[in-house]
Parts: sequence; structure tokens; C-alpha cells
Amino acid sequence: MINLLFFGRLGDLAQNVDHSIVYDGQLRTPKELVHELEVAHPRLVAALREPQVLVSVNKMVVKWDHPLFDGDEIAFLPPVTGG
Repeated sequence: MINLLFFGRLGDLAQNVDHSIVYDGQLRTPKELVHELEVAHPRLVAALREPQVLVSVNKMVVKWDHPLFDGDEIAFLPPVTGG
């Protein structure tokens, strides 16, 4: 099982997304996971592909080609602003 977390406005776009997915070994990277979401959730995927969005695996910011394993927690982080 892989757990998905979406923060900020990404969470609003991901309201209809299953936040737990069965790990079948086919999704090897966060980039492949986003590609799988594209058909059912195009607005979310468009936001995830913005260059400022970061991905973390098990609470560590990683590159989009980071390998995934059963039990991982993947978080999608929008740009942070404030002052």
C-alpha cells in the first residue's frame, strides 16, 4: 500500500482521489504515479506538473524519478509563499 498526501491547493484538487493505493510493483516512481492519475484527474495532474511543485517520499524531498516501494508515503507539496 502507498499512501498519498496532497497539501495546500493540491489537496482541494485531490478531494476525489483515493489516498491509499495498492502497490502492485508497476508504479516505480512518483512521475509514473502522476501519469496514472492523468485520465481521471486532469486538473490535479496539471497542477502537479507545475515546476514549483515538490514531491517527498517518506518525509524526504526527492526527485520525481525516485524509486517507490510498498509502504511508502508520498506527499505532493505546492509552492509556499508568505512573509
